[in-house]
Amino acid sequence: MKTSNKFTLCRIILAPVFFILYFIPVWLKSGPSSFISIASVCLLIPLLAYAELTDYFDGHFARTHGEVSDFGKMFDPFADVFLHLSTFTCFVFSGYMPVIFYVLILYREFSQMFLRMIAAKQGTAIAARKGGKLKTVFYVASCFFALAHESVKRLGFAEYLNLSVVLYIGYGFFAICVILAYVSFVDYLKNFGSILKDVSK
Repeated sequence: MKTSNKFTLCRIILAPVFFILYFIPVWLKSGPSSFISIASVCLLIPLLAYAELTDYFDGHFARTHGEVSDFGKMFDPFADVFLHLSTFTCFVFSGYMPVIFYVLILYREFSQMFLRMIAAKQGTAIAARKGGKLKTVFYVASCFFALAHESVKRLGFAEYLNLSVVLYIGYGFFAICVILAYVSFVDYLKNFGSILKDVSK
């Protein structure tokens, strides 16, 4: 496997690891400031940071080592969706992401994957466009904001802070994610929608 694809694979592997580590304190009913809650914070933050950095590394190695391929163009966005839907599920459960935002993003991502699948069958690999990359940046920012919110609670600092304001700021981040997700999807449809028309005839 090419080096760039190995970095992409890391995101797919780390997604369920993040999910499990996030929920271990919940499943064990560990309270704030407990060893398990604190340990989860110490593991989750660097894990998510590394998982997100692999998105940069796979692109960097693909370009500098001449590893750009149609497979990579499909594999990279799939890994992004796999990771972000996993983390979003955690944040929906904790109340940091409104479930309606999650469902809207879920619909968008599955629609996008369908478009990529049809395009690939027609011999066209759809690479990430600028709108899609901007959307991903806000996905990442929103995830870290929500994880920071949860970390404050797990470390036992919630009683000293007004987190209700922070919660609504987080809602704002996720609202922007939804908007950018659909704006970028419309852009993909404008550029590749003709493939769907040709196939559906």
